[in-house]
Amino acid sequence: MNKTLMAAGLAVILGACSSSKKSDVAEGATPNPFFAEYTTPFGVPPFDQIEVAHYKPALLKGMEEQSKEIEAIVANPDAPTFENTIVALDQSGELLTKVMYAFGGQSSVNTTDEIQELERELYPLLSKHSDDISLNPKLFARVKSVYENQASFHLDKEQKKLLEETYKSFVRGGANLPEDKQAKLRELNEKISMLQLTFGQNTLKETNDFQLVIDNKEDLSGLPEDVIVKAAQTAQENGLDGKWVFTLHNPSVMPFLQYADKRDLREKIFKAYTNRGNNNNENDNKEVVKQLVAARLEKARLMGYEDYAAFVLEENMAKNEKNVYDLLDKIWPSALAKAKEELADINAEIKKEGGNYEAEGWDWRYYFEKAKKAKYNLDENEMRPYFELGHVREGIFYVANKLYGITFTEIKDIPKPDPDALAFECKDKDGTHLGVLYMDFFTRPGKGGGAWCGGYRSQTYKDGKRVAPVVTTVFNFSKPAEGQPALLTADETETVFHEFGHALHGLFCDVHYYGVSDVPRDFVELPSQVDEHWAVEPEVLKVYAKHYQTGEVIPQALVDKMIKSGKYGQGFATTEYLAASYLDMDYHVLKEIPADLDIEKFEAKVLGDRGLIRQIPSRYRSTYFGHTMEGGYTAGYYSYIWAEVLDCDAFQAYKETGNIFNPEVASKFRKYVLTPGGIDDAMDMYVNFRGKQPSIDPLLENRGLK
Repeated sequence: MNKTLMAAGLAVILGACSSSKKSDVAEGATPNPFFAEYTTPFGVPPFDQIEVAHYKPALLKGMEEQSKEIEAIVANPDAPTFENTIVALDQSGELLTKVMYAFGGQSSVNTTDEIQELERELYPLLSKHSDDISLNPKLFARVKSVYENQASFHLDKEQKKLLEETYKSFVRGGANLPEDKQAKLRELNEKISMLQLTFGQNTLKETNDFQLVIDNKEDLSGLPEDVIVKAAQTAQENGLDGKWVFTLHNPSVMPFLQYADKRDLREKIFKAYTNRGNNNNENDNKEVVKQLVAARLEKARLMGYEDYAAFVLEENMAKNEKNVYDLLDKIWPSALAKAKEELADINAEIKKEGGNYEAEGWDWRYYFEKAKKAKYNLDENEMRPYFELGHVREGIFYVANKLYGITFTEIKDIPKPDPDALAFECKDKDGTHLGVLYMDFFTRPGKGGGAWCGGYRSQTYKDGKRVAPVVTTVFNFSKPAEGQPALLTADETETVFHEFGHALHGLFCDVHYYGVSDVPRDFVELPSQVDEHWAVEPEVLKVYAKHYQTGEVIPQALVDKMIKSGKYGQGFATTEYLAASYLDMDYHVLKEIPADLDIEKFEAKVLGDRGLIRQIPSRYRSTYFGHTMEGGYTAGYYSYIWAEVLDCDAFQAYKETGNIFNPEVASKFRKYVLTPGGIDDAMDMYVNFRGKQPSIDPLLENRGLK
């Protein structure tokens, strides 16, 4: 990450950890582990020693040290050079970076009310610190001098890219604005940061606050036994022995919607899920969304852009709004047509059962499962015994070894971000250490929703030696009852492959500067999504898809049914995803925000005008759309489908050779896509690998939309 924006960038994406009300280290407290070199295996954070009281003083000290380093750069009497200005800036803030990785990475998996208070206290300070760097006129003058005289420094390609990105980050950070507009920009940056934080905290509270409590066993009709056992365990954990509790966390709510026979209960939990942040209570997010899109637009206009999407997309592969909408619009008609076909199948199933009503949102997953079984004689629960979590994990390691020759060995005696997490050392094919991988699989109240890949240390170089990354993959699977296996669905299995693809990107990265490690948002999903393709390849399934009790390899007949039914349901999946992508874009191409903007009406119009059928809500509705409202994928949720054009075309490179583990193709993918960070232009990286620009046809074929 470019160090000039380290504080604000991480503050937006990350948070904090642990559980103590004290924010300062009291007399006699344990020594602050951030103020010493880590002595842990591979230099990972000493999670077992870090207390919440350590964060604030370490962050304050980190900001103070970086400020002094910036002062030293500015005060340097020598003429600005690449080394004394650009490299010095890139390497500044070592302590702050160290603390932020632990502070941020841990909050997303173990937050508490006390930690959220600490976030609200520190985020304004972090925002100010970032602005103090990017709006420092003397510092920018030195950066600009190097940029304008770069021909005299004989820079290599990576150095030129660092210089370009550093200069650009200052310009995009407001360095060219007059003083009065810089003051306004500071206000807006702080406001946006706090609104994004508030949105995320509200969403987590809304998700945790709802419980569907069932005390009549008959109301569990249709639910698989393992889902019932987990609901009983959740009830027991909440002091409701003898009952069953379902929550709004995906591993609980989704199986309920898919299998529960009680339609009124499906409706209740569906409405609770789709109305998070929209309950007119203290956690309501409608006003937050309104203020946030208004503040982002004001910032864009201040920076000379007509809307916020234009400001964001300038840095992405898409480059502009037209290219994004062109892609979405190419796929939408086919996806919507498929969704309507699936709806007809669902309504037919309702009539078959004697129902005298049309399907609603809470019926879709339930009757789709029945329609799929009728068409393909495939029940999701038939597959789950073959997708035991440990076997799936070994499957991803097998694929990585076959492609790249790398190995993963579990590390037992090492600090972990959570007791349930696992740690692995990754070694290259020649035995050299590549990095550490954490895997944190199970949901818990203090953990953010969804799945993601993050890190506790970025790859870089120090004193000429490679500093290996510490990568973490985080999931939200149901933790099995004591003594029971963790059995995944096919979708959850693909999620493991997806996040592992991100992890490989981080582990293989080999750059010398923080400022060239990032790739554009709409390129970042390529390594993750291409990895999903191996999950369902018959050759791979036979290796890892083994029955958790008998060890029997998944039968070929079941594999055949999986393949035949694989494209069924893509109408729903693609339509709900595209709906969210349109919603994200439409908020951020607004040229003005009406004072009376009604978030619900805006969303209804955005989706209604495009013909979205009422039975399919946007994958994320406005009030819990964390991807865009919390800042990670703002005007960028389209990135998944943009990258899918790349990943489907990329996998074709393997298929065309007749060998999904073709070593030459894998070597090129590693060399040109996974290793160089952001040194090269994203499309250049892809063309270097593939030898041509990507085609959309493999994507349409893959989703059954062609």
